[in-house]
Amino acid sequence: MRLIELYILRRIVVMFLAVLGSAVAITWIVQVLQRIDFLTTNGQSFWAVVKFGTLLLPAVIPLVMPFALVIAVSQTLSTMNQDSELVVINAAGASRMTVAKPVLTLAIIIAALSFLISSFVDPYSRMGMRTMLAESGADILNVLLQEGSFRKISDNFYVQIAERKSDGRIGGLFIADSREPNVDLIYYAADGVVANQNGRDVLLMSEGEVQRRDLKSNDVSIIRFDSYSFDISQFMENTGNVSFYAKDLPLTYLLSPDPNDPMLQTRPLAYKAELHERLTRWMYPIVFALIALVVAGDARSHREARLSATVTAISISLIVYWLGDSVGQGGSKNASLIKYNYIIPIAAIIIFGFLLITGRALALPTKWTDGISNISERIGVLLKKPLPALNIKPHKGEHS
Repeated sequence: MRLIELYILRRIVVMFLAVLGSAVAITWIVQVLQRIDFLTTNGQSFWAVVKFGTLLLPAVIPLVMPFALVIAVSQTLSTMNQDSELVVINAAGASRMTVAKPVLTLAIIIAALSFLISSFVDPYSRMGMRTMLAESGADILNVLLQEGSFRKISDNFYVQIAERKSDGRIGGLFIADSREPNVDLIYYAADGVVANQNGRDVLLMSEGEVQRRDLKSNDVSIIRFDSYSFDISQFMENTGNVSFYAKDLPLTYLLSPDPNDPMLQTRPLAYKAELHERLTRWMYPIVFALIALVVAGDARSHREARLSATVTAISISLIVYWLGDSVGQGGSKNASLIKYNYIIPIAAIIIFGFLLITGRALALPTKWTDGISNISERIGVLLKKPLPALNIKPHKGEHS
């Protein structure tokens, strides 16, 4: 690889790592916050929080990498165009492949990493998360319920809690149980905790009362208690038997699944769809790299650059990814859609590869870019109009 190609590759790699790191960090924080109840109940330690958050990363990285690549490539090439570096490269007699070679090299490396992570690392992480949830007793009461929320656990069964205590206990418990025909049961308790008695999960309540109302006679009876045990085993996950789904299994298993697998017997199409999605999803980094090269790989004057090349590249990439993801999701319900897992990325590679080789540029039509520019200018004018009405006067010593 020549010096100029190494220079381009270095700049793109730095930008790619910056975008990838930021996106993964934000996504990781959001995912952890969504599961904060699990991480803070049952006395989970700090290392349990770190372990659980780490297990989330392999699912995020393959999803973010293609978009980080298209942003890095398009932004780097746009900056080089603004600094006239692409003009100098073209003037020196370098071919279009001088810019394309380092980009495609990086795209192939990222595609290989994406395939390895999504096919082997991510499934084992998902299995670890499911096992961790089951072993820690991550049941409905400890995961789904929020403080002050009124949640439906099953038909005619509702639970509300006032607070979660630092020791894992529940304060201010309310249960409405209408599962029994013609009988309404309402439980109040000042304190509660989930425990295991004789192999069954129970909710131990203290300092409360039970109100029983007969819907036929409208008779109401109230029983006060110091301690009351409520069987919730039917609502709890079975910690001794962890169920794994198609997304949780490695590629080697999907290629040759156990015919006696109960999940395979109930949802065979989901296994088939997941297999073909694993075999094709790795191609999107290459697709996105080609899109960025076609959109931003040529030297253009500032008059031609009516709309950001980065915006155009990301927009086209989102459309292609949306099409691929839609058929991937639909393949688990409709077998005829599975073939499009291959058709969409391969067709995109052929189309944008042809445009790259033939030297054709890809951009939005002039009317579209003019329309977008006009709309942006009008929005800017509308945003500036209210400002004078504020009549903000400068302080003493400041110039208006």
